[in-house]
Amino acid sequence: MTTDSLRTTALEARTRRRSLRTPVAWGVVFGVLQAVSPLALSWLDPATVYALGLPLIAAVYIGFAVADGRPHVLAVESGVAAGFVVVAAAAVTGTPWLIVAGLAGHGGKDLWQHRTGFVRGTRWWPPFCAAVDVVAAALIAVAILADLPLVS
Repeated sequence: MTTDSLRTTALEARTRRRSLRTPVAWGVVFGVLQAVSPLALSWLDPATVYALGLPLIAAVYIGFAVADGRPHVLAVESGVAAGFVVVAAAAVTGTPWLIVAGLAGHGGKDLWQHRTGFVRGTRWWPPFCAAVDVVAAALIAVAILADLPLVS
């Protein structure tokens, strides 16, 4: 590689990292909001609140898949969202660790989407959503370990 191509590659990498800062920062904010969301809906059991949020997060990709227009993408994303519905339903009466696992799993799915671009037109969404998922999963895990009422 020439010096010019190395400089171009380094500049592209810096630009890519910089372009991800904003969606990741907003993802952290929304991850905190997701973790404390049972406080806003205090008449519902926290497990129910988290269980409602998990499939809503996953369902966004169905909208992206519709916009993408490829039938196999829509089928895969619908199947993935259905899997998160099952995890969320089990978490309502099961262990809150299922919500942590579901959020962490969805964060992994977001990272996969970011790397592969499986669904077209989602440039900033996967890093944003991965940050939401990871932050919320981590905070909920801490709340479980600390036996906070946020998850009981």
